[in-house]
Amino acid sequence: MIIKETSRRLDPEKVVDSALAIADDEGPAAVSFRKLAAQHDVTPMALYRHFKDKDDLLAAIGDRILADVVLPEPNDERWDKQLHKLLTAFVTALRAHPRLADMTLPRILIAEPGLALAERALELLTEGGFAVDDAAEVGRQAICSLISLVTTDPIAREVSDPEAREASLRRKRASLGALSPDRYPLITSAAGALICPESRDRYYEIGLDLVVAGIRGLRA
Repeated sequence: MIIKETSRRLDPEKVVDSALAIADDEGPAAVSFRKLAAQHDVTPMALYRHFKDKDDLLAAIGDRILADVVLPEPNDERWDKQLHKLLTAFVTALRAHPRLADMTLPRILIAEPGLALAERALELLTEGGFAVDDAAEVGRQAICSLISLVTTDPIAREVSDPEAREASLRRKRASLGALSPDRYPLITSAAGALICPESRDRYYEIGLDLVVAGIRGLRA
């Protein structure tokens, strides 16, 4: 009876919060019903009242990340400037969860926050002159590119411990710096920037600018 009462009190939103924290720290593979049940002091079976399986729980994590996308309000700016702000809002939400960014892709056309993002992107692209089908393809590739931008963030991909991360970066810089400057003059001179950007904000600014500039150029 105590277990049943505890199960009824289980908050699925808090379970998703816990699963998100585990996935952020250890990756999606580390998420398990047994681990979450122990955290929430219930039996693993209690979780099946809210999530049919682990895939269902991981989908809920993707939905949670998409729910953090704060869509800018429409205004009188040009379509491409508004699109830049929209895509920036998407990337901002993903940056908080670099290991999990690709979990949002299959949920964009399913979860309500993803649908709202997609609809707004299509509105702006068609406003910019793209046919609806072309806008769909351009939007799809833009979203995929930005997810890759986050998942390949050179700083986020390093180990989390600051000292170990800096040691790893030093080794990689030294490896490039040891190349022949006669054969690879530009690579050796740019070894630091090639291994790791000086500013993560600048890294994302350039990535977003490239995507939007490419869309603008394609329309032209």
